[in-house]
Amino acid sequence: MQNQISPLILTFGASDPVSGIGIQADLASFAAMGCHGLPVITAILVGDTSQIDDVHPMEADLVVDQARTILEDMPVVAFKVGQIASVENVTVIAEIVSDYPALPLVLDPFNSGMPDDPEAEDLLLAIRELLIPQATVLVLSAVELSRLAETWREPNEVSESDESDNLNTETNIDDEMLADVMTLIESGCEYVFVTGTPTTTNEVANILFNEAGVVRNDHWQRITGSHVGAGTTLSASIAALLANGLEIPEAVLEAQEFTLAAISHAQRLGMGRLIPDRYFWAKEPE
Repeated sequence: MQNQISPLILTFGASDPVSGIGIQADLASFAAMGCHGLPVITAILVGDTSQIDDVHPMEADLVVDQARTILEDMPVVAFKVGQIASVENVTVIAEIVSDYPALPLVLDPFNSGMPDDPEAEDLLLAIRELLIPQATVLVLSAVELSRLAETWREPNEVSESDESDNLNTETNIDDEMLADVMTLIESGCEYVFVTGTPTTTNEVANILFNEAGVVRNDHWQRITGSHVGAGTTLSASIAALLANGLEIPEAVLEAQEFTLAAISHAQRLGMGRLIPDRYFWAKEPE
């Protein structure tokens, strides 16, 4: 008798030689949650634990060939989209996932640790117009949300100095953030998960929104140290938990718990930043 197969997740992302972010980090997080990852490489990174030095996008036709070949062969149950690296790749990935509207799509396309991209503005616009409307869950930091919102805000809208004055310290939500999130949800995105929202305490505050407003507002004790890969671990974990059948609010909570545990067990593999240990649970004594 054939055993039931692990849930299959097709993930688009960059190949990171450190395995801190990108495809390799996705596969580790998927495996830790009993899923099998199917990687489609969108770019090749050059760097170490200190920084990413260069990004080499893959040709769009090759991205299409990788994904279509897998999708014609295997019963994929979820998509995750990470770093994309070119407008052409945004376009072809959007076309591919649009053919599978019933499958959940976790979108985490931003990475502030990348070198400056001369096409960054065009890339943001393409992601906003083509991929975000198809996302089940968009994962981004408060800083990344503000950067994305510059693509639709007027220059004379609320400034950064006004932002702090409008902050509701009980909920860590200001009027501008809420308006930006609702703009994304109105475009078609089902849930927006904003990490690192402003807080007056030594905590990390992450907020999940849908069309009704705040779904959950979680606070966690901040873990000291310089890490790389926390965001990738979080979004990959959400995708894996959705693939395992959890509802979105529960998946977001469990993914945060897993990510914090992986960060608390992070390892210094090189001379730069710490790398989350996604297999921490395998090393713990019984």
